[in-house]
Amino acid sequence: MQPDPITAMDPDPLTTPDLEPGGGVPPDSTPPETAQTSGLSAPEPSTSHHFPGTGVGAMIATMLLVVVCTAVAVGIIVSMI
Repeated sequence: MQPDPITAMDPDPLTTPDLEPGGGVPPDSTPPETAQTSGLSAPEPSTSHHFPGTGVGAMIATMLLVVVCTAVAVGIIVSMI
């Protein structure tokens, strides 16, 4: 039977010294630590060092929309005066 991956890193309470029933530790005793892992679990994908064309297009479209909306708002305000 395979150990549960969640609890596999925790120390075994039956073999941990100074561990009281219920999981507590006596005064002046350091509780056991969970094992640590380091590094990445999977390699990072390589990234390009340029901005994609779709991003540039989206930014230009957004700027044009802001300019048009601003022009319409200014036109409405000027026509009310």
